Amino acid sequence: MESIEGRIWRFGDHVDTDQIIPAERLLAENLDHLNDYIFEKVRPGFSSQIRKGDIIVAGKNFGCGSSREHAPLSLIEAGISCVVAESFARIFFRNSINIGLLLVECKVDSAEGNVIVVDPDKGSIVDVEDGKVYSFPQYPKFIGSLISAGGLMAKIKGER
Repeated sequence: MESIEGRIWRFGDHVDTDQIIPAERLLAENLDHLNDYIFEKVRPGFSSQIRKGDIIVAGKNFGCGSSREHAPLSLIEAGISCVVAESFARIFFRNSINIGLLLVECKVDSAEGNVIVVDPDKGSIVDVEDGKVYSFPQYPKFIGSLISAGGLMAKIKGER
């Protein structure tokens, strides 16, 4: 997998899927543009501040709550390239891998707005602003290939 460089957006512990994308937004007939509503209740205007490639850095249990695939999908659609958190809710983790969103389990103390480089192959995160380096366990090759392919379905289609 290639390295990812992006600006940090910080969130705390126990960020649930209803905070990422409110449930009432999933009732619309047209589910396009879910990215316009990410974090709207906890951080109004957030979707308009994101630049393609930005990275979310959070605490423990990111993605807890419901098992909707819409939460990681809306992050990808918004331009988020990676989520770094101390830990992830299991179903969110699996849904993210299935659609190709890179998740990294690592405690990162860098400030919001700093730029970091995430290198999945080396298992490292470097804060470009302050030089701090963080390490994380690398994915098994199979999981890395799913993420690189853009998710499970993209990998299956590519293998036909």
